[in-house]
Amino acid sequence: MKKDTDIYVAIDTDSFDNAKKIINQLDSKYCGVKIGKELFTNCGPEIVMWVKKEGFKVFLDLKFHDIPNTVMKACFAASKLNIDIINVHALGGKNMMLAAKSAITNKKTKLIGVTLLTSHDQKFLDEVGLKGSIEDCIKRLAISVAESGLDGIVCAASDIPNIREYLPKDFIFITPGIRFDRLDNDDQKRASNPNEALNFGSNTLVIGRPITSASDPKNELLKVYNQINC
Repeated sequence: MKKDTDIYVAIDTDSFDNAKKIINQLDSKYCGVKIGKELFTNCGPEIVMWVKKEGFKVFLDLKFHDIPNTVMKACFAASKLNIDIINVHALGGKNMMLAAKSAITNKKTKLIGVTLLTSHDQKFLDEVGLKGSIEDCIKRLAISVAESGLDGIVCAASDIPNIREYLPKDFIFITPGIRFDRLDNDDQKRASNPNEALNFGSNTLVIGRPITSASDPKNELLKVYNQINC
């Protein structure tokens, strides 16, 4: 694996016990843990503190999007939990992102802007009235994230070649929606497999169901770790 490539396993479950059961089958040498809205709403900061105690990096995926003062206070509270990655919606605008950045007290915490979700497509843009192609929209949002001083973006892997030249060389590209095979009724419209994501330029992969729904999550984690290490 390239030294600058990370894997975060998304733990999307409704209870502390279920989360522990999955996480205890993983290994902090090979991955961090992504805690999203479902798990955090059910378990609160306690799950973050437990995961950190177990030695895992934490990506708190709450996608803050509100008025600047509210997002600033939320990011301040999150950064006190010693979280490694926090994210906000780039659609919240520069003032919001600048406020969020000012609230990060832990210099080791990375603040990431979400461009468009990997479940979004051109039909979605038309539906909500956003102008231009999905590529143009993501480019504008990514540049806005960089100009606000954030550390990187969450985007589909296939978005990266269109925007890389406009962004800092040390920018973090976090790619969710990683799939090993196609899933029935998949809600990820712009997914990639691990090698595709790395070839596009991703340096952080978020993998959920392909690992957590497996009969042996640790084995699936090791398989993808070894796959992108070749």
